[in-house]
Amino acid sequence: MVVTIHRVDWGHPDAERLRAAQRAELDARYGSDDHEPGIIPSGDDVPVFLIARGADGDAIVCGGLRPLDEPVLGDAVAEIKRMYAAPEARGTGAATALLRGLEDEARALGIRRLVLETGTGQPDAVRFYTREGYASIPLYGHYVGSELSLCFAKDLTV
Repeated sequence: MVVTIHRVDWGHPDAERLRAAQRAELDARYGSDDHEPGIIPSGDDVPVFLIARGADGDAIVCGGLRPLDEPVLGDAVAEIKRMYAAPEARGTGAATALLRGLEDEARALGIRRLVLETGTGQPDAVRFYTREGYASIPLYGHYVGSELSLCFAKDLTV
């Protein structure tokens, strides 16, 4: 699938639509809306947000970067937030393209390590991140003690 990657504001309508679809899917997978420990991301703390558009121009994948100040993780770390692929985009390479875009944006900002949290009810996400070079790490920050959280990291070559 041919996709184009675009940097947009957090509040862009396509970004909001994709995040709402993600939220609905996660609520259904976990049976409630109480499945995210920690601080809910916003435009104030996610300065980089990308969307991938398919050949028809529709936004089909999204994800952002939230810089972290988490001593246990070291410095120059950012967290991937709100990574989501619409069902029709899964398995097409669009999510991989967006993830590479996030990694490139992180490198440009001097970020040396990306971390992320996904959940026990998302085996497809675990397979995706593992395939893309992200390794399992201990729970960090607000995720420590969460029975639903799984955390991963990838060191970037700057």
